[in-house]
Amino acid sequence: MRIAITFAGERGQLKLPRQYNQLVQGFIYRHLDRWLAKTVHDDGFADPRNLKRKLRLFTFSRLVPVREAGGCWHWQDDHIVFEGPVRLMIASPGAEFLSSLVEHLLKNPQLELGERGVTLIEARVEAVPEHRRPALVRALSPIAVYSTLCTPGGKKKTYYYSPFEEEFSLLAVKNLARKVRAWTGEEVEAEGEIRPVRVSKRNEHVVLYKGTVIKAWDGIYELDLPEVLFRMAFDAGLGAKNSQGFGCIGVWSPPEGPGGK
Repeated sequence: MRIAITFAGERGQLKLPRQYNQLVQGFIYRHLDRWLAKTVHDDGFADPRNLKRKLRLFTFSRLVPVREAGGCWHWQDDHIVFEGPVRLMIASPGAEFLSSLVEHLLKNPQLELGERGVTLIEARVEAVPEHRRPALVRALSPIAVYSTLCTPGGKKKTYYYSPFEEEFSLLAVKNLARKVRAWTGEEVEAEGEIRPVRVSKRNEHVVLYKGTVIKAWDGIYELDLPEVLFRMAFDAGLGAKNSQGFGCIGVWSPPEGPGGK
């Protein structure tokens, strides 16, 4: 399931640090039932193959100006300033998670994002799109896929893959199968592929989260996945670090008219 939240800052303006993932993540946890927020944050869902591996099965998009309502954004020093209403997509396979979030948001539409006051305009529930194989999707927040490697000196090093490397698709599909296993307890085959369609070097993003550098990619992708993995991709995100604001996706259609795709 997914919910689309629309809100606006005080006097129609919202000023946030350039790196705002942690603020949005905190906003989500703060508007859950306290016991649920603690359970998701501290315990997550264990992978039956590796009980030490805990997955927090939710993801969220970047903040997007609602352009049809006059929304826009601009940089101001090391901050991003949103003018007008903005939209945030939050997804999770857990109905209880999203129900708790919506309930808390509707109880008091005067909210805080970091230290900024915001007013809730709308909270809309959206179903996972109908399964298609293949399907074109847009990364609503950049997708992070990585491996932890050992250097010749024995030190651990995190390597982030680009969508043009074979490991990007391979590891992202395995990650989806791991999420299904953690959520349902059932084994599913890690079968399928994720292919870049409209992705270039300019789609690479370097995000700083709690002092850690994360490299991730947005753009347009083609998903060729069985239904169970397709649904989990929309519910919990593609790639890793989803609960930190990575890997949220939405359906994409080529623009109509000359030039098309």
